[in-house]
Amino acid sequence: MTASPKATAVAGAVFGDHCSPISDTTIMASTGADCDLVTHVGTQLTYAAVVASVSAVCFLIAGLFRSPWIPLAAGVVMIVAVLLAIRAAVGKNDATASE
Repeated sequence: MTASPKATAVAGAVFGDHCSPISDTTIMASTGADCDLVTHVGTQLTYAAVVASVSAVCFLIAGLFRSPWIPLAAGVVMIVAVLLAIRAAVGKNDATASE
């Protein structure tokens, strides 16, 4: 019964740590990549927002069903759909750039 609220809190903490420009791991990652901190945060924010959105939907689904497999399956389907949509968008950009 308490697994979902704990998972939600941890997921929010990871999202905040990943996207915060004052996080030690974000500073170390941008320094290690020899990248500007604000640029690094901007590029990571897009990916983290997609995963946070999918996670939020999965947590809502988990609140409706008792089985952990239903939100897990929904999450996998949503992530695959997002990856396919990104692949299609990048493919369109590559096709127009080569013309």
